Amino acid sequence: MTAPFATALPLADIPHGFFGRRGGVSSGELASLNCGLGSGDDPALIAENRRRVADTVLSGGTLTGVYQVHGNRCVIVDDKSDLTARLEADALATRTAGIILGILTADCVPVLFADRDAGVIGAAHAGWKGALAGVTDAALAAMESLGANRANIAAAIGPCIARASYEVDDGFVQRFTADDHANERFFAAAKPGHAMFDIAAYVAARLAAAGVARIAIGGQDTYAEAEDYFSYRRACHKGENTYGRQLSVIGLN
Repeated sequence: MTAPFATALPLADIPHGFFGRRGGVSSGELASLNCGLGSGDDPALIAENRRRVADTVLSGGTLTGVYQVHGNRCVIVDDKSDLTARLEADALATRTAGIILGILTADCVPVLFADRDAGVIGAAHAGWKGALAGVTDAALAAMESLGANRANIAAAIGPCIARASYEVDDGFVQRFTADDHANERFFAAAKPGHAMFDIAAYVAARLAAAGVARIAIGGQDTYAEAEDYFSYRRACHKGENTYGRQLSVIGLN
């Protein structure tokens, strides 16, 4: 069965997809395409959901990922790597055909990269901590080490929590403005002592500042679009016991 997914125009000729929560076999709060290995779901159901994602994007490819820790480390994988290892990192890069790079999210920002001329791809998990720490910069650097040219890299930002749903306190805002006062533009006024954060715009600006010229933003709101996406924040607000994760993937054929 093919699971529904979104694509991005800058990556149009590269096997990739931003998947949501539809088209899988999990049930209950985790229905249905839950791909989160740490969600407490039945491992067999997670495996089937991940297989569906991989087969939809690149039949015969091998899906790999990392144990995401909200940092800025990027690992390079190839045909000699243990693709089941799940090293602690938040980004991956490869130039090896048949490998599918996967990033799990449930409000954080998934970013997929490709330099089609060099045959190099990357993927990054940009929660606010990793985004501020430079996880996308690390992904770009790793891709360059594999032969990519930054001027030729296209990037796509997938489904994540939108500004209208992402309320933060003033202390949070100060973390970003202390790093760069210009980051104030990514926050909109909210109730006293709070602001609304546009994390997708922040990540896009960070990519542009790093020299990426082609950037797409999907615009989906994982918090608000409950039927289509998992959301950690929504699960917390609803008092749910666990939450699912969606998978964003990119591969080379």
